[in-house]
Amino acid sequence: MKKDYEIIIGLEVHAELNTKSKIFCTCKNAFGGEVNANCCPVCTGMPGTLPVLNEQVVYSCIRMGHALGCTIHNICKQDRKNYFYPDLPKAYQISQFDVPLCENGALEVMLDDEGHTKTIGVTRIHIEEDAGKLIHDDNFSGSLVDFNRCGVPLIEIVSEPDMRSSAEAKAYLDTIKSILQYLNISDCKMQEGSIRCDVNVSVRPVGQKEFGTRVEMKNVNSFSAAVRAIDYEAARQIELLEDGGHVVQETRKWNDAIGENMVLRSKEDAQDYRYFPEPDLLTIVVPQEKVDALRAEQPELPNARCKRYMFENKLPRFDANLLVENRDRGDLFDAAAALGAPAKAAANWLNGDVARLLGERGLTLADTKLTAESLAEMIDAIEKKTISNTAGKTVIEEIMFSGKSVSEVISEKGLAQVSDTGALRSVVEEVLSKNEKAVGEYKAGKTNVIGFLVGQCMRATKGKGNPELLRKLLEELIG
Repeated sequence: MKKDYEIIIGLEVHAELNTKSKIFCTCKNAFGGEVNANCCPVCTGMPGTLPVLNEQVVYSCIRMGHALGCTIHNICKQDRKNYFYPDLPKAYQISQFDVPLCENGALEVMLDDEGHTKTIGVTRIHIEEDAGKLIHDDNFSGSLVDFNRCGVPLIEIVSEPDMRSSAEAKAYLDTIKSILQYLNISDCKMQEGSIRCDVNVSVRPVGQKEFGTRVEMKNVNSFSAAVRAIDYEAARQIELLEDGGHVVQETRKWNDAIGENMVLRSKEDAQDYRYFPEPDLLTIVVPQEKVDALRAEQPELPNARCKRYMFENKLPRFDANLLVENRDRGDLFDAAAALGAPAKAAANWLNGDVARLLGERGLTLADTKLTAESLAEMIDAIEKKTISNTAGKTVIEEIMFSGKSVSEVISEKGLAQVSDTGALRSVVEEVLSKNEKAVGEYKAGKTNVIGFLVGQCMRATKGKGNPELLRKLLEELIG
């Protein structure tokens, strides 16, 4: 009889920090550029060179630690993690072992539209340097090494094995990414490798207390790929156990193109890396006053903002999430709502036409002239029936890119809505006389044709007619 199994998931998220320079040298911390042009003797580990720690890396890590409720160790050290790989020129990585900057935290993630949450433990957050990058020849005849990424500052966020489904893992990853962006410590561009994760998966029969043997999948490069990798690996382990086999602790590589993973190597334990304190760097000492000051600078974090939008502004979770995902958009929403703009209308315009126009042009809100005042004024004009929703689409584009006021755009483009009953009645009468078939269908009970007739009236008024008044007149005259 087949058993029921529980999936156990832990995640290790690596986020590149957006400091101006690398972690131990003055090389520019930037993506791209000519191969091996953005490196120096320090970040490539040349003999006789000495690293100097970038203090902003430490402060960024502490800010993330505050966001996740961690204990901050303001006295700690760095350690050498020894292993050989062609893109690691020193044959060791400077990381942190037994005394990380931050540990023993937790993250609350939202699981559904009703606001149900789950708390995921965070074991530690530590700083470390990134390795280089191997460039493989298309013909598989060899590989080249690009050292530009050597020394790029990373924080590694290690979770407790508290997740029980790929959906929970996805919610955790999305929340971590949002927090990094809200703190402005990482750009989180997955296509550039700014954020990536290692996935640890094990399974156990339901009711069993002991964890099963875990398998790690390295450098999964998208959150959707992490979901697929987790589901695949859990199914693989369950099938293996059901067939009488056993799971081997190992590191596997996820191939998203074929939806399968493959063995890379047997899983290393800490002793395999021969950690020891980094002799070329001093002890890290951060005054408690600085730790407290960094805590005081924390912004409202994504989960808190999402809950506020859902429960105070009464927005659906989908709308709230769209605002939360883009901090600038959320800030503009808050400012417009403070000026009296209805929350749902403001969210609809920002998540709809504004997002579309930005996406089409590859811009951000900062690149436009849209202000909370102009957005609130436009929404007010629609609410007061001065312009129609359709006319609003023209207005929003103009105020975003021309810098003109709402009233100027309405006047210059003649967008003011016609709400004069006498003027509209003649338009309605003419439309009815030209659409006798539709009138007959309406009288026969096919009432949805009223939408077609309203559209004809709007066309006749060049979009300026008040649609609600037109509908009322149509229903009245048809009888």
